[in-house]
Amino acid sequence: MPPRRQAPRRPAQRPAPEPPTRGPVEVSITRVGGRGDGLAEWQGHRLYVPQTLVGDRLMVKFGAHRGDGWEGVPVSLLEEGKGRTDPACTHFGSCGGCVAQHMDDATYETWKLEALTTVLSRCGLLGDGVTLHPVARTPVGSRRRAVMNAVRRGNRVWLGFNEAHSHRLVDLSDCTVLAPKLLAVVAPLRDALAPLLADGQSIDVALTLLDDGVDLVLEGLSRPDLRTLEHLTDFAASQDLARLSWRAREGQPAEPIAFRRTGLLGFGAVSVSPAPGAFLQASKQGEQALVAATLAGVGEAEMIADLFAGSGTFTFPLATKAKVHAVEGDPTAYNSLMGGARQLGGKVTAEKRDLFRDPLTPYDLNRFQAVVFDPPRAGAQAQAAEIAASTVPAVVGVSCNPVSFARDAELLIQGGYRLTDIWPVDQFLWSAHMELVGWFRR
Repeated sequence: MPPRRQAPRRPAQRPAPEPPTRGPVEVSITRVGGRGDGLAEWQGHRLYVPQTLVGDRLMVKFGAHRGDGWEGVPVSLLEEGKGRTDPACTHFGSCGGCVAQHMDDATYETWKLEALTTVLSRCGLLGDGVTLHPVARTPVGSRRRAVMNAVRRGNRVWLGFNEAHSHRLVDLSDCTVLAPKLLAVVAPLRDALAPLLADGQSIDVALTLLDDGVDLVLEGLSRPDLRTLEHLTDFAASQDLARLSWRAREGQPAEPIAFRRTGLLGFGAVSVSPAPGAFLQASKQGEQALVAATLAGVGEAEMIADLFAGSGTFTFPLATKAKVHAVEGDPTAYNSLMGGARQLGGKVTAEKRDLFRDPLTPYDLNRFQAVVFDPPRAGAQAQAAEIAASTVPAVVGVSCNPVSFARDAELLIQGGYRLTDIWPVDQFLWSAHMELVGWFRR
């Protein structure tokens, strides 16, 4: 008889470290970190204290262990630092989307810019000859895309964002950053989901404001039967949605439920129809700032490569001044690119290619006078190395992550490029995120 196989043992979990003391301690905030928490020290222990400012003196308790320190749970404020204002949103302090609504405008902008320059300076990217332009800030109520979570608890559906450092859900009733047309859908959608979700069931809800209306994707919902389809179709009509779709899980194509309009976005001189839930810049104003800096950065180039082109955010504005070869690996985004390219009679060519696994080589790149690359948050390490080995005169890097931007910029500089200009764009208002455009020249 063969020996019985034993189930593999799970590795023993390490017990959570014990805080150095249980009682409240007095601390002073010396600076605000890149994620928006005030930083303090107590007997050699670092504390991250939310919603605090430099100069705050307060009593805190040690909370959960976080990285190289501890969460500091405020108990009482003893002395207030400068730069505080009343938060704009009723959910501030619980919702994890905004971390800086307690800062006045001047304090906020200083903090945001310091967080960016700290990352770039650490890599030596802000030396002589580099111009750091003023931050382009987007207004309140301009966020045009958001992914929320919906969960049924008993007879009620909760719909909103998670708390900071937690999977607990904030049931959204207000949002200062979200476009009003998206916020208006939240309460009716909560009611519409109630008969569709079982107790404890959770789904993701992606809301996007397109030029011709709201695009809504329900992810994680069971395959809709006829009754559910009719229910959701009625909801789409009652809220005048442009499109409503569903998919079982992330990565799968969304299937239509109610396509009442095309779902259009204008880029440059063309309009494209992105796939339901497709990526686009978080705000129209932020997109305009990024596009303006990119157009200026390519100069008078007549042939431009747009890498990680998405649905054409930069491709089609660039096509107003030059011929553009757009490269994108995602099939649905590539289809949007092709739809826009057909409207321009040969000014734009499109290529479907995975630039992470198969980046364009110097042989591919050297025919262009400028290259634009706008990778996902992880950056474009492999492609940046190939650009660094090319002879392209002008390179424009667009990034939503200063850390990966700095890594890619170092590769370009090692290859002989100079970083000349940085354009910061703050389109994730009151969050720790900052986007930027960098110009590189041979």
